[in-house]
Amino acid sequence: MALNNFIPTVWSARLLINLNKVLRFAQPGVVNRDYEGDITGYGSSVKINSIGRVTVGDYTKNTDMAPPETLTDGQTTLTITQSKAFNFQIDDVDKAQQKPKVMDAAMREAAYALNNTIDQYIAGLYTDAQSGNLIGNDTTPKVVGTGGSDANAYNLIVDAKTILDLANVPDDGNRWIVLPPWYEALMLKDDRFVKFGTVPQNDRLLNGQIRQVAGFSVLVSNNVSNTTDTKYKVMFGHPMAISLALQINSVEAYRPEKRFADAVKGLALYGAKVARPDAVGVLTASKGTL
Repeated sequence: MALNNFIPTVWSARLLINLNKVLRFAQPGVVNRDYEGDITGYGSSVKINSIGRVTVGDYTKNTDMAPPETLTDGQTTLTITQSKAFNFQIDDVDKAQQKPKVMDAAMREAAYALNNTIDQYIAGLYTDAQSGNLIGNDTTPKVVGTGGSDANAYNLIVDAKTILDLANVPDDGNRWIVLPPWYEALMLKDDRFVKFGTVPQNDRLLNGQIRQVAGFSVLVSNNVSNTTDTKYKVMFGHPMAISLALQINSVEAYRPEKRFADAVKGLALYGAKVARPDAVGVLTASKGTL
C-alpha cells in the first residue's frame, strides 16, 4: 500500500518541531536565526555587515567641528555549507497495521539524528571565539574537581561572566553556558549553585536548562567538544554571537522499485557563523576526580 495520504509539508513541520524539542547548542536562545529568512528565500549565503565605533568628542560653541570621520566597516558571510540526508524504509510485512505508529517513531529517530549532528557542528565553532575570551587552553587546561579544586567549578563560571562583562556583552538575561554532565555534577555539590541558582518557573526556559547562575542560563549536553574525555571546550556567550540558518529542504515518501515497503528520504541544509566573536568564550576544562 503506497503512502497516498502522505503530505510532505506536514511531515516537514513535524520534523522541525522534533528538532526544536531536543536541541541544546543549536536552539533559539543559544544561537540566533536572524538571517535564516534571507538564505531560505534567496540563496545559499548572506553578507552580514557591521559598523565600527562612532567617536564622541567635545563641542565648543561658535567653533567649527572637525571633519566628519569615516566609519570603518566589516563584512562576514554566513553560508550554507552542510548538507545531511536520511533515507529509511519500512517493509510491508513489518509494518502490518502499525504503519502510522512505526512511521512516526522513525521520523522522531531521524529528527534526533539530525539534531545530534547539528548540535555537534555548533559545538565545534568554539575555535572562532575571540582570543581574549578564553579561559585555559590545550596546554594548560583548568582542572576541575578533586585534584584541581572543588570550588573551581563555580568560580570558573564567575570568571566567564567577567570576560563577557569586560567585552560589553549585554547582561540582559540571555547569556548561556553549556556544561558536560560531569561538570554539572560538581556544580550540584556546591551550595552556591544549588541554593541560589534556581530556574524561574515560566515557559521561556531553554531546552536542557537546569539552573541560572552568575547571569548564565546553565545547560547540559554530551556534545560539548573534547579530546578523548579531556580538555572539554565549555562554550559560553550570548545569542547574538552565533547565527544559524537551517532548512529542511525536502521530505519525500516513495515506494522502492524492488521492495514491498514504504520509504522516506529527507534533506537538511544548514550553516552557521560566529558573527560576533567578542560575544562568545571558551573554558578549556579537564575532569578531576569526581
